[in-house]
Amino acid sequence: MSMISVHHEPGVDETPFAERVVDEAVRQAEVLGWEAVRLTEVAARLEVPVSRVLAEYRDLDAVANAWFRRGWLAMLAEKPEGFARWPERARLEHCLLAWFGAFAGHRRVTVEMLRTKAHLPHLHTWVPMVFDLSRTIQWLREAAGLEARYGTRRAQLEEMALTALFMATLAVWSRDHSDNQTRTRHFIEKRLSRGDGWMKWVPGGGRGRATAAGTL
Repeated sequence: MSMISVHHEPGVDETPFAERVVDEAVRQAEVLGWEAVRLTEVAARLEVPVSRVLAEYRDLDAVANAWFRRGWLAMLAEKPEGFARWPERARLEHCLLAWFGAFAGHRRVTVEMLRTKAHLPHLHTWVPMVFDLSRTIQWLREAAGLEARYGTRRAQLEEMALTALFMATLAVWSRDHSDNQTRTRHFIEKRLSRGDGWMKWVPGGGRGRATAAGTL
C-alpha cells in the first residue's frame, strides 16, 4: 500500500507539514523522476510560499534524508509479541524487511534518490551518505536487539556483516518486481540461514564468528 497521500483536503489533513512536503515530493517524483522534482513546484502544489518549505528543508537532498528516516522508524516500530525471544536471525530478518517494506510502494523513486546521492558530481552528498549507512546499521542492531556493546570487537564484526548484508539486499531489492517482495525475502532468509549463523557474513567466515564470540 502506498504511503503517499495524494489528495490534501483543506482542514482535514492533519499530517505534519514537513511530512506533507516529503509526500508531495515523492508523488511528483513518481511522475517526473526524482531529479526533476523542484521544491518550488512542491510548494505550489501545497499552496504555501516556497520560504515555508525552505524552513523545513534546505534542498531536495534533505527531503530524501527525511524519506529515509521512515525506514529507521519502520525498523524501530512496535514489535510482535515475544519478539525479544525470537532467534537473532529471525529478529534481523524482521527488521530488514521492515526497512525495505517502508519503501516498497515507491521503490523506483527510492532507488533514484540513492543514485542521485551517489552521482559523481554530487560530492557533497557522498560523506553524509556513508554516515547515514552507518546510522542505518546501528539502528538495525538496536531494532533487532543485538546485545554487543558499541565499540566492542563483537559489535564491529556485526556492523561489518550487517553492512555487507544490507548492501547486497539493496541490490536485489532495487530490481525486485515480485509480489510482496518475495525475491528480497528469500534472499534475506537464505543469507541469514547460510552456514551456522548470520555471522558467517563476516569476512573470514567461521573464524570471524569465533573471534567475535571470544570477545563476549
